Amino acid sequence: MDAIFDDLSSALRKPHSDAWDKIRAIAIDAAGKFFTGIAIGMGFAIVHAVAG
Repeated sequence: MDAIFDDLSSALRKPHSDAWDKIRAIAIDAAGKFFTGIAIGMGFAIVHAVAG
């Protein structure tokens, strides 16, 4: 019976996170914003080139 509660408590425990989680999240967010900016800039450049 105790083994059931041990398994339950380990399943409900907060997931382990390392120190790099926050840095990784910031880097992924920054990269996403960078590539979104590149895509928007390329779109404006193409429209500007086509419009003359």
